[in-house]
Amino acid sequence: MALADGSLGEREVNLVADRCAELGLDEYDLQKAVEFGLGDDAALELPTVRDEQIELMLDLIRMMAADGVLDEGEKRLFALAAAKMSIDTPEIEKLIDSALRE
Repeated sequence: MALADGSLGEREVNLVADRCAELGLDEYDLQKAVEFGLGDDAALELPTVRDEQIELMLDLIRMMAADGVLDEGEKRLFALAAAKMSIDTPEIEKLIDSALRE
C-alpha cells in the first residue's frame, strides 16, 4: 500500500519501519520489503483468519492516510482487498473510525 500511489514518503517509510519493528523484523527485512514493493512481482497476500484480515485493513487505512492524500490506486487496492476478504461497507466504516481514533 505504501507504494500504491507510486511514491514512498517519509511518513509512509516511518509507518512501515514501525510495523516491521512490531513484527520483530530488522532493517534488512525492511529493505527487502521495500525492494519487493518496488518490483514488478509485488503482490498483497490476504490472510484467511478474520483477526488478521482486520489488522491488515487497519494497516492499509493507516498507510493510505500517512501522506494525507488518498490516491486512486490506494483506494482501488483497499477496495479490492476488502472485497476479496468479504469485508462489507459498514465494517469498513467501523475500521476507519477505529483507525482515526488512534
